[in-house]
Amino acid sequence: MIDQEKVIVIDFGGQYNQLVARRVRECNVYCEIYSYRTDIAQIKAMRPKGIILTGGPNSCYEEGAATYSRELFELGIPVLGLCYGAQLMVHILGGKVEKAQVREYGKTEVFVNPASPLFEGVGELVEDVPDDKNASKKTICWMSHFDYISQLAPGFEAVAHTADCPVAAAQDIERKLFAIQFHPEVLHTPEGTKMLFNFVRNVCGCAGTWRMDSFVEQSIREIREKVGDGKVLCALSGGVDSSVAAVMMSKAVGNRLTCVFVDQGLLRKNEGDEVAAVFGPDGPYDLDFIRINAQERFYGKLAGVTEPERKRKIIGEEFIRVFEEEAKKIGAVDFLVQGTIYPDVVESGLGGESAVIKSHHNVGGLPDYVDFKEIIEPLRFLFKDEVRAAGLELGIPENLVYRQPFPGPGLGIRIIGEVTAEKVRIVQDADAIYREEIAKAGLDRSIGQYFAALTNMRSVGVMGDERTYDYAVALRAVNTIDFMTAESAEIPFSVLQTVMSRIINEVRGVNRVFYDLTSKPPGTIEFE
Repeated sequence: MIDQEKVIVIDFGGQYNQLVARRVRECNVYCEIYSYRTDIAQIKAMRPKGIILTGGPNSCYEEGAATYSRELFELGIPVLGLCYGAQLMVHILGGKVEKAQVREYGKTEVFVNPASPLFEGVGELVEDVPDDKNASKKTICWMSHFDYISQLAPGFEAVAHTADCPVAAAQDIERKLFAIQFHPEVLHTPEGTKMLFNFVRNVCGCAGTWRMDSFVEQSIREIREKVGDGKVLCALSGGVDSSVAAVMMSKAVGNRLTCVFVDQGLLRKNEGDEVAAVFGPDGPYDLDFIRINAQERFYGKLAGVTEPERKRKIIGEEFIRVFEEEAKKIGAVDFLVQGTIYPDVVESGLGGESAVIKSHHNVGGLPDYVDFKEIIEPLRFLFKDEVRAAGLELGIPENLVYRQPFPGPGLGIRIIGEVTAEKVRIVQDADAIYREEIAKAGLDRSIGQYFAALTNMRSVGVMGDERTYDYAVALRAVNTIDFMTAESAEIPFSVLQTVMSRIINEVRGVNRVFYDLTSKPPGTIEFE
């Protein structure tokens, strides 16, 4: 689908693989992730403008460590190695990598040579730098390594160092090969995006034409050509991904699109009605919208079930059954549209090399319950922030585009223990108050994810002159770059007090409110 210049990321199992690709795209350069097991012939066939090698958990000199063909560095294509990728490059080309006497981890002062193409415009001037170091600027970078480059490969020169690492960066200008020991892709390296910009735009010569408006236009044009007079079916959850996919399809094929919205009774407060207002007959989109109210059906299936994974499976399986029944009423369709996004592909083990993080029901296979020719995944190449940008380009209301991430099983996994209609009401009301107060405080765009969950704990309380025995609500809020790791957000105490007071006073059945301080790891972002 993507027919333009690109940079590819070769993944050696690094935890920041998706982040590398995102940073490249922030430079308006299209980027995709591939495993180090990808054949060199396939790499050449893609004709990338540049190649970036990620970090990884191994030592490149150990037997069985992830590696690549030397031919990669002889293609004449610029290559940038990051951390493990830097060590591997030097190792393959004749240098030496060894265990470091001093491990570097965290924010580190790095002295860089401003004459290097990578460090143009990077760092601030320092005085009294030894002549043999030739590094007259310094910057802060994020280090994370046990090994170090003890001997450079022929043709390379060092262009950065730290107090403990003599080769924090190296280059072979003639072959356009660059090695960086630190991680420019993380926010802890403040000038990292500038370094990646220097590589993809200046060294690789990318024009920077990857823009969301052109992507949306191109996607609509290609969908229209593919579908022709065919009929399209979409399972609309009301979440950001499926909403953007549905609107894009609507712009392309109009009323030949049928959207089936299954309201399983586990959505946020008023969310079903909000989705229907946007996509239903009174909304702005020319599509066939079918809403299935299946609340009681789902509550019945979940009765007595307390184990989180079992609840997930029941909700997923029942959703498929409901969708299957409605699809059979519709009859044969030509295409099934899914809101698959790029992290779904990567996390399912189909994109990079990192371990499978979670399975995604909409990745890697064709459902057997609908009679159709092909799946269309219009957002398959996009990260979440790019999906939101596409949504704005398509004119979707901001309250839909920027709504909080929501798990597929919905509130079923934000309720500890058995799911009942009464518990759903409690968590819906508490969550609505929490989100309202966060927005009032102007924090809704600065926190990565926040929501209220219902614990299975009941305790004694006093309200008025009466004894209560009610539930405790847990408030969760985290800041995160990539949702792989997260830290609890520092919400002002006055805001938390207001939320607590409103929940206890306005939500029947609650007499305590907790704030969850757990990071990920060891916890998860969701509360289940």
